[in-house]
Amino acid sequence: MGRVRLIDVAELAGVSMKTVSNVVHDYPHVAPALRTRVQAAIDDLGYRPNLTARRLATGRTGMIALAIPEIDHPYFSELSRRIAEEATRRGYRVLIEQTLSDTVAEHAVLKDREAGLVDGVIFHPVRMDAIELATVHKDTPLVLLGEAAIPSTTDHVMIDNVAAAKEAAQHLLALGRRRIAFLGVVDGDITVSTNRRLVGYQQALVEAGIELDPDLVLTVRDFSPESCADATRAALARGLRFDGVLCRDDKFALGALQGLHRSGLAVPEDVAVIGWDDTALASYTLPTLTSIAPDKPRLAKVTLDLLEERMNGHQGVGRHRLVPHSLTFRESAPELPR
Repeated sequence: MGRVRLIDVAELAGVSMKTVSNVVHDYPHVAPALRTRVQAAIDDLGYRPNLTARRLATGRTGMIALAIPEIDHPYFSELSRRIAEEATRRGYRVLIEQTLSDTVAEHAVLKDREAGLVDGVIFHPVRMDAIELATVHKDTPLVLLGEAAIPSTTDHVMIDNVAAAKEAAQHLLALGRRRIAFLGVVDGDITVSTNRRLVGYQQALVEAGIELDPDLVLTVRDFSPESCADATRAALARGLRFDGVLCRDDKFALGALQGLHRSGLAVPEDVAVIGWDDTALASYTLPTLTSIAPDKPRLAKVTLDLLEERMNGHQGVGRHRLVPHSLTFRESAPELPR
């Protein structure tokens, strides 16, 4: 069978081509029963609108772009899936672009790379600051993720990283840990996310009356689990002692678990460990990993809500939304008995 046409759907549903077009473009004045009949014909035939024709008729492509730093980072992989699923439910296709936190690539996302291809952009910047984003971003509807930049002119969705880190550190304190390390700070590259998580970690310790020890903030050479394992082992080898570790993300926590194991320490008996992002990795470590869990489905929904409103003509200053987070308890830092 060749490509299914609009007229094929109209004939099967027993309606006009105009009615099918109204359903495809989600015009609100179509009667519910008629919409159901047309949608059933669309589903039966596997009809897919022609994007070129749609753009000529409506000025829309039905596509949105998602620009993230790393496609293979577990958090961004899982978040991308959630956003793609939410977008599909709303009738959009998603073009995913990797920037690798490169300044030129980030500028290209907003300057020219997506121009005319998509109806809106969801973007997790790392290098661009608020002024750059406000200056470069002009016409394409945009929603930002992450903590790198929060211009007042642009919609933005994130979790409260300071509060989440503080809650995680407080859980370690409640487990009786008093020498809590933070893993870690990448040498020469303190990102905004890391900085805010470090602030929350310090707040919890100060409020508990524990003196801050700079040696407990571990420096790693890069973002790999291997460097985190090396940093953990090196800290222990030089005599640093700690009984808890709050990790920047789950990949860092993988390194911590390996470094502790190779140093002959048991988790959580000797050292309790908490990761961040609650990715699929957390359920398959040994022991399983307690982790800060951003509400990824909610994050995807709020992001698409804001983007759709912008795409439909919403004007005004940027709206900044915090989505919930929680602590998923597993073996590495177990939940306290109720």
